Amino acid sequence: MTAAAVPLQTAAALTERYGPSYRWLVTITGMMGVVSMVLAMTTVNVAVPDVMGAFGIGQDKAQWMSSAYMATMTAGMLINAWLSGVLGERRTFVGAVFFFSVGALMGGSAPTEDALIFARVLQGFSAGVAQPLVMATIFTVFPPERRGMAMGVFGLGVVFAPAIGPTLGGLMIEYFSWRYVFFISLPFCVVAAVMGMIFMPTRPIPKVIPPFDWLGFALLCTALFGLMTGIADGQREGWSSDAIVFRLVLGSAATVGFVCWELYTPRALLDVRIFANVEFAAAALIAFIFGAGMMGSTYIIPVFVQTIIGFTPLEAGLMMMPAGIMLAFIFPLAGRLSDSMPASTMIIGGLVLFAGGFAWMTTADIDTTFWTLVCMVMLSRLGLGFINPSLNASSLKALPADKVRQGSGVANFMRQLGGAFGINGMVAFFEIRTRFHADALTATQDWGNRTTDRMLTQVEHLMQKSGLPFQHQKAGALEYLATMLQSNAQMLAFSDTFIVVGVVALAALIPAAMLSRSQRRSRG
Repeated sequence: MTAAAVPLQTAAALTERYGPSYRWLVTITGMMGVVSMVLAMTTVNVAVPDVMGAFGIGQDKAQWMSSAYMATMTAGMLINAWLSGVLGERRTFVGAVFFFSVGALMGGSAPTEDALIFARVLQGFSAGVAQPLVMATIFTVFPPERRGMAMGVFGLGVVFAPAIGPTLGGLMIEYFSWRYVFFISLPFCVVAAVMGMIFMPTRPIPKVIPPFDWLGFALLCTALFGLMTGIADGQREGWSSDAIVFRLVLGSAATVGFVCWELYTPRALLDVRIFANVEFAAAALIAFIFGAGMMGSTYIIPVFVQTIIGFTPLEAGLMMMPAGIMLAFIFPLAGRLSDSMPASTMIIGGLVLFAGGFAWMTTADIDTTFWTLVCMVMLSRLGLGFINPSLNASSLKALPADKVRQGSGVANFMRQLGGAFGINGMVAFFEIRTRFHADALTATQDWGNRTTDRMLTQVEHLMQKSGLPFQHQKAGALEYLATMLQSNAQMLAFSDTFIVVGVVALAALIPAAMLSRSQRRSRG
């Protein structure tokens, strides 16, 4: 490409070439990539029981399919600005889509759980590079008065795809196998790569490569590894064991070291000083809490309905579908409202709805009907529909133009970091509460418990009628009792986890109030 031809590939030149329609062409291009990546983030959730059975692993390891994706996604988001500065938006976007596709193919053909987790790491890192790039590009090509609507469209990929992802995943498992869950995103990737070569803006590669904060990146990766593996394995290995204590201390020390280094180094990977902007800091904190609640719940709901209520993967996915259809109508409306209403008002209302949905879900048990569960999910997802456009627009509107790209990366980083710790923390909390309730229920099962004694006697009679030998009848009845206790313990633990999701959402009301106060001051 000649030097004279290079300017024709900038966003301004492409806008001049294609006219006002270029905004939507580049938006569709970016959204194709985002949809494929967010689909891959959530479709695997309905496959957790099948993957556990295929590789003979527990939920503590199976959850890495989601949490490893989210964790490496956060790392990719921070390297995005440097990569796009070196390679340009077009090369970075197409490269990320390519490596994401390689990860999808590796995941679908993985021979072991470790190979599967590595594939998810590759996919997560690629998604982390691409998503903030797309968000910043869309934000830049739209005029200020239409950016709220643009963020609403972007939010369709961030929240709508997780809503329909479990349904598509359930279809793949029902009619093919769990491995096809990883192939769903490939058609979107092909379209995104082709359109990206045409419509994504680009720039010449600089003759001098800008420096990169490799020490900060290493500290971040160490922090994520130490904290997340410590939380994930704490219940199995013991919270006071040497290995877990070492990982948690290492992760905590690396976190402190990362923040201190980013304040010191002139080429910071994460501009920590950007949090001095009160509006942005409040929006970023909401994004972290929102990410924890959204992604934690997106993981835990399909697992709950399959393990407790007995839904198939397809039924679990179909349960999420009405909420996805609803979001298709809510997001454009919410995007337009965010241009005319205070962002904090929409965020607070959305958080209350989201928390209300999970307060309702605490009543769910084995007798809860399919459509009741659908309504529970729809209520919580209605809250998401009002939060995301306002949250995205608020985080970027508060920043000067030269900080928008960095702010985009930080805002997405905070949401995905919250999502990674949300999944990790909720699985750990669920395991702790399952053990707690199992011990509590077991303690009530003595020979003075007449209800249990009658139940054991009835089960023994049923086994006798079925022809089971006498010496096996009591053992079979006790095994049945143990299964019932474990099932009830898990159901109670899920209820506790839903309470935590609601509380996490309500906790975000504090920074939302801070955001509201800051916005009133800036308008005044």
